[in-house]
Amino acid sequence: MKTKTHLTVWIALFLCLYAASLDLVAQNKASKKNEKKENTTFQTSSGWKPVIDVRADVAIVYGVDGNPSDRSRKPVFEDRVASWRDRGYSTHFMTGIAWGSYQDYFTGRWDGKWHLDEGQVTAKGDTIWHGHMVPYIVPSMNFIQYMKEKQVKRVIDAGIDAIYLEEPEFWMRGGYSEAFKREWQEYYGFPWRPQHASPENTYLANKLKYHLYYRALDEVFTYAKEYGKSKGMDVRCYVPTHSLVNYSSWQIVSPEASLASLPCIDGYIAQVWTGTSREPTYYNGIRKERVFENAFLEYGSMESMTRPTGRKMFFLTDPIEDRSRDWDDYKKNYQATFSAQLLYPMINSYEVMPWPERIYEGLYKTCDTCRTKAQIPRFYSTQMQVMINALNDMPLSKNKLNGSHGIAVLMSNSLMFQRFPTHAGYEDPQFSNFYGQTFPLLKRGIPVELAHIENVSYPAAWTNLKVLVMSYSNMKPMQAEYHRYIAEWVKAGGVLVYCGKDIDPYQTTMEWWNTGEYNYDAPSMHLFELLGIAPKAQTGDYSCGKGSVFVIREDPKSFVLQPNSDERYFDVVKKAYAIASKTGEPITKNNLVLERGQYIIAAVLDESVSNEPLQLHGTFIDLFDPELPVLTDKTILPGEQAFLYDVAKIKNKKTPQVLCSASRIYDESVKKQAYSFVAKSPVNTNNVVRIKLPQAPLKIVVKNASGEELTDTKSAWDAVSGTCLIKFPNDPEGIYTEIAW
Repeated sequence: MKTKTHLTVWIALFLCLYAASLDLVAQNKASKKNEKKENTTFQTSSGWKPVIDVRADVAIVYGVDGNPSDRSRKPVFEDRVASWRDRGYSTHFMTGIAWGSYQDYFTGRWDGKWHLDEGQVTAKGDTIWHGHMVPYIVPSMNFIQYMKEKQVKRVIDAGIDAIYLEEPEFWMRGGYSEAFKREWQEYYGFPWRPQHASPENTYLANKLKYHLYYRALDEVFTYAKEYGKSKGMDVRCYVPTHSLVNYSSWQIVSPEASLASLPCIDGYIAQVWTGTSREPTYYNGIRKERVFENAFLEYGSMESMTRPTGRKMFFLTDPIEDRSRDWDDYKKNYQATFSAQLLYPMINSYEVMPWPERIYEGLYKTCDTCRTKAQIPRFYSTQMQVMINALNDMPLSKNKLNGSHGIAVLMSNSLMFQRFPTHAGYEDPQFSNFYGQTFPLLKRGIPVELAHIENVSYPAAWTNLKVLVMSYSNMKPMQAEYHRYIAEWVKAGGVLVYCGKDIDPYQTTMEWWNTGEYNYDAPSMHLFELLGIAPKAQTGDYSCGKGSVFVIREDPKSFVLQPNSDERYFDVVKKAYAIASKTGEPITKNNLVLERGQYIIAAVLDESVSNEPLQLHGTFIDLFDPELPVLTDKTILPGEQAFLYDVAKIKNKKTPQVLCSASRIYDESVKKQAYSFVAKSPVNTNNVVRIKLPQAPLKIVVKNASGEELTDTKSAWDAVSGTCLIKFPNDPEGIYTEIAW
């Protein structure tokens, strides 16, 4: 009887738990069904206009008082938000944390005190301006309070549940204002020192700049989440930021990787575009723009920053840039940066463009030597819209780039601490100590990865890593603990390549390796001691547990500043990779190719191991061509990229479907012998759409939102791919197309 009772109780308990689990599954399914798609975004200071209705998932409305670079008067913030919501967009909010339309703060309207003295100031006493009455800011606690009260609170009250505080930037040449001197005294406990006076002062000044924006973001975002909770909202917080590669190159300090560990940070936007990636670099002794390669490393820096923490990452591209160039220049470099971002198949969230009003309505040169300016050419807007609408459908993929994987170059936030000014005659032209470690690999077709020293405590940071290349010629470890993780990885079988003479003037900066319990001349000595090799180990290779250490006593800049000077470095990496992989030396080639669902992304490198073009064979739609031609062969020359739709990878080949389009597709309907859809994209642009059909169409009807049939449409059938091409003018109100066969 006792056993029976217990059995009954257990059965009842099981049934309750089973019912509860079914209910939980149902709730999860319902939650996923109701979850908003937020893979694609754009930022704008304007309200909705038909000329900029780009049909991404999210409109990020910029600035409570707009964008300070835009002099035109904007509708009030809440009205701008409502205008995008009325068109079906999710709405988020973005503003600057280092600059913005905060004149009410600077001129004393907020708290009755003048705050223009809180701008960043150079050694000459000049304020560094972002625009008229818009200084780059020393983010005091008072300014942080202003951001909470006047910016964040208002946008949350407007129903915004995602906030982006962009570009936490402190210029390296800044650091001389009274506001900065006050922060120095409070942070270090001793009076301010001019950063130009010594390497140590420079290092300490930049470390403080780093801390100030780390604190600012932590404070403001923590408040945003707490205030959101008080209103029953889950507020997400993101940091749109240039890459560590770019900030180091442009001599700007920003918190970067360390933010990924803050509980109040949900993710980033990787602000990479032509303007950042065209910064000239050295390779083989030649200084020039290398836009694709630079973009590839910039996106790689951002992806690796969040990979171990699982934070959200959006990749940004821009079809134009801040500096005035001609439309052909913009198009060429947009293709380069766009291709580079797609070569990271673990990312499928994108800011498809910033400032569509600038792109669609701005006037730019019609050729390099022309004085005439014009709005975006129709062929370019069509191509651009094909590309950004592909991003709405871009799949994640477990596929990898062709080539030898597992070689990473180590980075640190301290790369930003010793770029300006120059001390003791030690130069690092165009950030060449970084490119000296990366370009000799990338230019040989090796998909080199980047790793952040701030992430070494995360096990995921070491996943599939075979060879780690590092140097302390242009960065320093901010914690001794980092070395313990590196040493453990090597002893477990990893292979480390250390490049550097350790002679730069920052080696003697007052830091952990030469204070307290430590007394090392250089931080590498502490690492080498943990690895069990001589603290001043010379060029050579050393055993360390199950792993190996290769030391090259040259600063990496020497591998790129002179012609034909990277072979000795690459020879060491080859040996290291052969040991670590146990599969032989890394594969060298002149291309990077990735298959990503139905898409193929390819780039052929110049200055590489070969000048041969890459030949691809199959049935492709060329997505960089506004005519969307069907090709059976594609030739890609050195210095060029390709973005192709592989017709062989079409899912549900018998089902009618739009494969690619210069518009976003809605309301698809499939009948027995007919297919219809609605296309939406900005006005004053041309649509081109390629559609998979069971057979050639007999009738095509195209109508506008008023039901009027369009007479200026064109169509063509391609028997090889079984696709129909249709062209017609775009309209954000929607163009209805019906095809019968």
